[in-house]
Amino acid sequence: MKLNPPSKAASALSLCMVLLLGTAIFAQQATTPDSSNDSVTAKRVCAMVSRFHISGKPINDETSAKLMKRFIKQLDPQKLYFYQSDIDRFKAEQNQLDEKLTAGDVRFAYDCFNLYLQRLQERMDYAQQLVDVDHDFTVDESIVVDAKDLDFVKNQTEMNERWRKRVKYDLLALILDDKKIGEAREQLHKRYRNNLRTMTQTENPEKLEMYLSALTHCFDPHSSYMSPQTLEDFRISMELSLDGIGAALRSEDGYTTVAEIVPGGAADADGRLKAGDKIIAVAQEDGDFVDVVEMKLSKVVRYIRGKRGTIVQLRVKKEKDSTTDVYKLTRKKIELSTSEVKGKIIESGERIPGQTGRIGVISIPSFYRDFRGAQRGDENFKSTARDVRKVLNDFRDQGGVDGIVIDLRFNGGGALSEAIEVSGLFVDEGPVVQVKQMDGERKIHSDVEPGAVYTGPLVVVCNRLSASASEIFAGVIKDYKRGIIIGDTTTHGKGTVQNVMPVRKNAFSFLGGQQDLGALKLTIQQFYRVNGDSTQNRGVRSDVILPSLIDNMDLGESFLDDAMEFDKIDVAQFAPVGMVNQQILNPLQQSSAKRIVANKEFKETQKEIDKYLEKKNQKTISLNEAARRKELTKDKEEKKEEEKKDTKADKDIFKKDHYNDEILNITVDYVNLLKSMNTVQR
Repeated sequence: MKLNPPSKAASALSLCMVLLLGTAIFAQQATTPDSSNDSVTAKRVCAMVSRFHISGKPINDETSAKLMKRFIKQLDPQKLYFYQSDIDRFKAEQNQLDEKLTAGDVRFAYDCFNLYLQRLQERMDYAQQLVDVDHDFTVDESIVVDAKDLDFVKNQTEMNERWRKRVKYDLLALILDDKKIGEAREQLHKRYRNNLRTMTQTENPEKLEMYLSALTHCFDPHSSYMSPQTLEDFRISMELSLDGIGAALRSEDGYTTVAEIVPGGAADADGRLKAGDKIIAVAQEDGDFVDVVEMKLSKVVRYIRGKRGTIVQLRVKKEKDSTTDVYKLTRKKIELSTSEVKGKIIESGERIPGQTGRIGVISIPSFYRDFRGAQRGDENFKSTARDVRKVLNDFRDQGGVDGIVIDLRFNGGGALSEAIEVSGLFVDEGPVVQVKQMDGERKIHSDVEPGAVYTGPLVVVCNRLSASASEIFAGVIKDYKRGIIIGDTTTHGKGTVQNVMPVRKNAFSFLGGQQDLGALKLTIQQFYRVNGDSTQNRGVRSDVILPSLIDNMDLGESFLDDAMEFDKIDVAQFAPVGMVNQQILNPLQQSSAKRIVANKEFKETQKEIDKYLEKKNQKTISLNEAARRKELTKDKEEKKEEEKKDTKADKDIFKKDHYNDEILNITVDYVNLLKSMNTVQR
């Protein structure tokens, strides 16, 4: 079992992240605290949570205790940094944080974070020494991998012993990955230096965001405070466009490295910047260069971001020959096409011998909508429903299809309005989703457009990470008996609606000219299927279940702290179309089960599941090299085989593998069953 990373804070701010460069709300954030802004932000967030959160719960001593526990866990989830005496010191304020926050006092967040940085520095200094110690990998000892089984250490002796095992574990993991001991030590030295540098460069808006989000998470897992920077990233993800140079970046050993050039962007048009190049300095227009080596990636991004039509200069160390050059690039609008709806037609007989039928596949990665573009009246604003309609029209223009597969795997949701509009493309007018307000009032959202764009056989594929808007769509298709659901046992189980509310200095957000203090993404409603069931916690269950590793992981709303409970409301008046019944589902389930049992690759999937479940229950991991090699040898051989398959796999939206082929088999069977039923009825 893989040991968890040292800190969720470090993970959230990881240097391995890849960011697309787009317009920021502001050029640079202050590097010193602005206590007046922090105070106003905290007061406004507390007031908004108390007034608008659907639970109606107050911010009180119970919230305060939860907040303290959450914030400490966010900083030190593996109990590697804080001492028990630190925790005891924090607990002196355990029942005071609610009153302090509502009064605008956030000093606890900064005091706690500063002590975390102090402890991090101490641990990294000690870890650097331990890296060069000769560890004995023949000793039979182990390391505890589940922090729930650990207490915070009482003294430095206990802390040093915990870190001795941690460093030994990290070194052994690299050695088992075929690294020589010298190479492993060098890599570990870099890792610890990078970890320290990343966290010490955490800016005050990020600290405040972590603290206020820890507060909102005490009410439910999906409410959060977004700093102005995070808010802009959220807008980009919804609008699928940005202004920038069009490069994905990552941080490697203190350098900002180009991971990928985005097609259609400024860097792509210029042609000089290449993947692998290192950006070592940045300047605006004809301004002075700022050295960005050893600078945190998110800060480098802010220097490079800017409005379309403006110029940015990059001093670049080229990968091919290590020479340095300066590139002047004019920022432009970039469409994030990799995240938009895509479709393709598959001739099933070409993929699966003996099958016939044209199956259209539509991949929907998220339910995006450019709200600002829609409000401006832009003719071509980005919208999931618009893009799905285009794909359906393309299928028609290419001669039509016998059935359609909607792929919602890993689709975490998006705009409620888009889920409603996309549903309306496949069902006739009628209720789509019910929403319950904070006061208990029920509102029904309906598709008001007569008719449907596509009325043929429909299959929806989901997994444990299909959430929110995805579950609304899957629920509509299931309740209307419009099509079948395939995939994991159930979906994520997120049945709540969040609204993004600007945080302003003045309570009246319509007043112009105010400083942007970020936004609050707050759970203000619950949504329900037309049959009255909430998707909360339980999700939307599949009609035909396919074995997968994800389905056995602790993923979903039911595994999250402070998640809201499942409940029901009245059924909405709707008319099912009757394209699914038990006479159809029984043979589909039976035929699929027979194929899965006989399929060699599904047998391997089951072995992976069994192995995962065995490791999942492990409380410790051996630090004995011989024992670990015995465990890992077979895993490495299997991993190499998987990598070979992945290299050969299609890079399209619906690659050829045993799982997708079974989806096609079920879809073709479903199409044929509907045809035979229609023939009998005639």
